[in-house]
Amino acid sequence: MAVPRPLQALIVPQAYPLSGALAALAVLCAVFGWTSAALVALALCAANLAFFRNPRRRIAGDDRSIVSPADGRVVEVARVEDPDGFVGSGWRIAIFLSVLNVHVNRVPLAGKVRALRRKGSHFLAAFNPDASVRNVQARMDVEAADGTRYAVVQITGLIARRIVSYPGEGDTLLRGEPYGLICYGSRVELYLPESARIAVESGARVRGGATLLAEVGA
Repeated sequence: MAVPRPLQALIVPQAYPLSGALAALAVLCAVFGWTSAALVALALCAANLAFFRNPRRRIAGDDRSIVSPADGRVVEVARVEDPDGFVGSGWRIAIFLSVLNVHVNRVPLAGKVRALRRKGSHFLAAFNPDASVRNVQARMDVEAADGTRYAVVQITGLIARRIVSYPGEGDTLLRGEPYGLICYGSRVELYLPESARIAVESGARVRGGATLLAEVGA
């Protein structure tokens, strides 16, 4: 799959509706002489544009390297049984994204999309472990050319209410390429097979595409 056009920009287009409204509000306040209000609106406009930034990244490692799907802080590295069964017994790495982090998500390992699933109905704070089960989420199951299976899950948070994911079933993804985003604070989880050699610990700060999380294969 080619990188979707919206994810080729340095600021993704989801930024513009709110930023445009804030810019218009700033102009209106300036016209009426409300300088302080205009400055606040401009600051919020700039902050919103910064939230939706999409910086270019040098992708870490090689074809066996699994890179982080998101920027943020690792809040869990644990042995688990994949609740959807696609990966089986293995590892779950959970990453919490604050509103200060880049929110464009990247492909951890090249492969073909085998299934897309959406579930959940709650909007708990993304750092809450229950968010993994109860929150609205979008899961993508991927199988690499060597048969390695993994899943990456975008999970909403208390403020984050919108998940954007561009791939479709059957699409072939390249390692490190942008594939979607979550708007305003969130959580991303990665399910890896038991054979994966984990290279990150809970508490670590990671950057999408630029931080090595694990390795697979010989």
